Amino acid sequence: MSDVRATSFGSEADTYEASRPDYPFEAVAWMLEKLPHGARRIADVGAGTGKLTRVIADAPDAQVVAVDPDAAMLAKLRDTVPGVPTYVGTAESLPLPDASLDAVVLGQAWHWVDPETASAEIGRVVRPGGTLGLIWNARDNRVDWVRRFTAIMHASAAEEMLDAGGPTVAAPFGELETGRWEWVRPMTRAQLHRMADSRSYLITASEQERASIHEGMDALFDELGVAGEDTIDLPYVTTAFRARRRD
Repeated sequence: MSDVRATSFGSEADTYEASRPDYPFEAVAWMLEKLPHGARRIADVGAGTGKLTRVIADAPDAQVVAVDPDAAMLAKLRDTVPGVPTYVGTAESLPLPDASLDAVVLGQAWHWVDPETASAEIGRVVRPGGTLGLIWNARDNRVDWVRRFTAIMHASAAEEMLDAGGPTVAAPFGELETGRWEWVRPMTRAQLHRMADSRSYLITASEQERASIHEGMDALFDELGVAGEDTIDLPYVTTAFRARRRD
């Protein structure tokens, strides 16, 4: 995760936690459904503030650890998901023992990594037959106003990767399986602004560019009649992928 945007989120950890959507339980369960029964050891890599970590931690048979390159994000994670062990690290360099895990998952993160290096390193810590799971929440740009909203904010690295055909993984993992879930999230004008502020493009933008983007958003929201505590349904598509580590 070497891109400066990839490690920019810590300065907006509170905003990220408050404004980013949670992951549908069904999508997370699908990613991990092929794991063995009994206690399952899982690492959430690029865990951020714990959006994915908490879904896994709620499973009665899961033992989860969280890894992220940003200590500020991990500090927020310890507040939101108490008791989960945290480690500073990246997908390409994990501070975890060989063959110690049943699965590694990444939420909103694989687009920041080097796929070949990360696959090899994750393969080191995952037991043969274990799972690599990747998941993204993305706004549904098939809807006209959402597509316009995205154009104002600028497409994210994740959206560009998914639109280009999705992620790739390398040895020792096999072919990726894919699942999709569609849902909506009611949001106010203020929440939409705060969500935009949690994105790496705006975090690293100049004050002038940030102001221009927010002005464009306000013009769109005025057109849509979204004001005060009124909400608009923001449609999302959650796309999950899973691959098995070859024996």
